[in-house]
Amino acid sequence: MRLANIVDRFALITPDDQAVDVSRASGGRFSPRIQDCYERWDELLAAAPDLHRAQGRPLTEVRPHEVGNPAPQPRQVFAIGLNYADHAAEAGLAVPEDLTVFTKFASSLTGPYGTIALPPGTVDWEVELVVVLGRGGRNIPAETAWDHVAGLSVGQDLSERTMQSAGPAPQYSLAKSFPGFGPIGPFLVTPDEFEDPDIIELSCSVNGEQVQKGTTASMVFPVPEIIARLSRVATLLPGDVIFTGTPPGVGVGRSPQRFLAPGDELVTAIEGIGEMRHRLS
Repeated sequence: MRLANIVDRFALITPDDQAVDVSRASGGRFSPRIQDCYERWDELLAAAPDLHRAQGRPLTEVRPHEVGNPAPQPRQVFAIGLNYADHAAEAGLAVPEDLTVFTKFASSLTGPYGTIALPPGTVDWEVELVVVLGRGGRNIPAETAWDHVAGLSVGQDLSERTMQSAGPAPQYSLAKSFPGFGPIGPFLVTPDEFEDPDIIELSCSVNGEQVQKGTTASMVFPVPEIIARLSRVATLLPGDVIFTGTPPGVGVGRSPQRFLAPGDELVTAIEGIGEMRHRLS
């Protein structure tokens, strides 16, 4: 199942690429707000066969500016650092023995297309698989963690490295939370749509040059382990967002270092989900 946020309304994308307005097709049973659907995830799964048969708008008629973030108002946003060994190496840091966790403030989240303003400093790219939860809980076993996942999306963890490394302690959350620094989209895809949800290819390009390419099979902590370890501490909630880490190839790890500049086009893509396109200003 593929879900989308189109013109601020919850849409289900059928196999023949029709965008079905879920609230209208269900006679108002479901909210037009996509964020609300995660609170009623089991009901939505039960209704999905009927919704897939409903008449929708051809996806070819949907313009990029109409497509928004499929998890626009989560109550919690988790982000996992150094979750690929090669990325830890390019940062000059050891591979962590436990999760390295920070947050991106919810005000940084944005949609999959558009323009992002660059603040002063050195802004870097980080393609990431994003997990959105459909079922919450505490002490979730890794063996059943995929059952708690509503879907997967494309994420970009933009990072202002000057602020991130300033001060007596790293400012991960603050440096990664400028407006627009958390794009997500264009679709949310349920795990069953993937041949193996633990092996998904992701990539990032700047001005047509591929700067990152990797696979989630290289994660230090795969998605089920991330959920299990987070839920030992925090109560996870439906609609929560998890940025799961980035593979190597970021700008700060290059020699010479490279950062985003006004006019750059950033393309962030994940196999089986789609791609996001942003212009930096």
